[in-house]
Amino acid sequence: MEDVEFAREGLVVRIRRSKTDQEGQGHVIGIPYGSNPATCPVRALRAWLKASGINSGPVFRPVNRHGQVLPRRLSDKAVALIVKRAAEAAGLDPARYAGHSLRAGFATAAAAAGVPEQAIMAQTRHKSVTVARRYIRLGSLWTENAAARVGL
Repeated sequence: MEDVEFAREGLVVRIRRSKTDQEGQGHVIGIPYGSNPATCPVRALRAWLKASGINSGPVFRPVNRHGQVLPRRLSDKAVALIVKRAAEAAGLDPARYAGHSLRAGFATAAAAAGVPEQAIMAQTRHKSVTVARRYIRLGSLWTENAAARVGL
């Protein structure tokens, strides 16, 4: 909670350290309100915090079978399991999805929406253009498509 701040425009999230930031310089990213209240990440976080009663410590925590929110953070394995269950509920093959699918899916969807490469990389914190383009390429197959523009 200490790394999350609600702002008028959405959320400001400080990431203290990550796989791509071994020195611990940290990154700050903004997450704006979504245009659809049902899928808005800012509204979803507010609802989770209200329902869970969390006001300090880890934001994303396990919930036991009795509905009790536990004091520790979710593990990477728990996140992968949550993603797999959601994929299965959507009729997708859960074996094809894991926690990393969220980052990759975001980059792909942003590219498909015409978001510039640099803006995608700033949000996903990709340092390598080559790695980021693996996701962006898939999402931009149909945007700025040369074959579509020549009138075939």
